[in-house]
Amino acid sequence: MSHDLDPTDRIRRLKDVPCSQCGGAVAYDTVAEEFEREGMRVEISGIRALVCTQCGETYFEPGGAQAVVESADSLFALARRNRQHSGKLVAAVA
Repeated sequence: MSHDLDPTDRIRRLKDVPCSQCGGAVAYDTVAEEFEREGMRVEISGIRALVCTQCGETYFEPGGAQAVVESADSLFALARRNRQHSGKLVAAVA
């Protein structure tokens, strides 16, 4: 029998771990991430993450960073496929 924490407990305990950069406290907040590729820019906003209250370092929940990258990849693919991109694409997580 495994004594590992279930995923929900692991996520709840993440906020109790100090920032690995400065040792400050982390708290949940919403953030925006911007990506640039081949002259195109994509911004995804409204992403829930843990953010250090002192230095601003961002920590995603397990699997969260990969999901953000996959979302950005999809937006870049859409922009290239439809040739409808000029400037910056913006997507919001609600």
